[in-house]
Amino acid sequence: MAEGGHGRPRAWTRELPPVCLGGAWQMAIDAWLLEQAQPALRLYRWQRPCLSLGRHQRRLPPHWLELAAGGAIELVRRPSGGAAVLHGGDLAYALVWPQPPANRRQAYRQACRWLQDAFAALGQPLRFGERPASLAAASCFATATAADLVDDQGRKRIGSAQVWRSGCLLQHGSIQLAPDVGLWRQLFDTPPPALPPLPGGESALEAALMEAADRSLPLPPLRQQPWSAIELAAVAGALAQGRVEAAEPAAASVASPTSPEASIERTTWGRASPRG
Repeated sequence: MAEGGHGRPRAWTRELPPVCLGGAWQMAIDAWLLEQAQPALRLYRWQRPCLSLGRHQRRLPPHWLELAAGGAIELVRRPSGGAAVLHGGDLAYALVWPQPPANRRQAYRQACRWLQDAFAALGQPLRFGERPASLAAASCFATATAADLVDDQGRKRIGSAQVWRSGCLLQHGSIQLAPDVGLWRQLFDTPPPALPPLPGGESALEAALMEAADRSLPLPPLRQQPWSAIELAAVAGALAQGRVEAAEPAAASVASPTSPEASIERTTWGRASPRG
């Protein structure tokens, strides 16, 4: 168990090592972090193309299920709301914020400040979208609401969504980098946003994000802390017991049988084991 446990938030924000795992594992990790109700931030990637559905997104086009059944995508459901997001060519983040402002618009503004600061430092300032939220659009990136960040041309770079539990907030976000154009068209019958390249590439973005998080997160200072074997076992148990909601009954089979600790160690970016 991480220092602090349930109840009163600890005096520091846990920075978790970045990992590349399947979608079911990633969602199980974020759901577990929300249960702990302690300040936390993590960045992560995806082992293969994954379509994550918003918590309340129920009407799925038949071809999505066909693509999942054929192995072209993994299909998972997020704890957070919003519409579907195609992952694989993006960098995702999860932010756990105990006792955020009760006003959700204000919470989004404060929870996204570090993202804006990071992109401004890279010379690509972002502003909030202006479209009303709706479940009519199948794709999260088909519209830009007040929860999302767009560039000066109105192109959506970051889509974010939230879930609140007992006064604690989990905010998910997808930072689009190099989406699979063909798969995006297959899923949504539209091209992905045509985004400009990032100066310095993805490594510069990751560095800018963590520097901005230290300055601008509405949370205590960051402290790096790797996963413990006990925590990974708890995440695996939640996944095995079906406590992480599947997108469809068949989607429960997408979780890797590999032990969580071995998976984390193999897939931590460029490292043999999680950094501390």
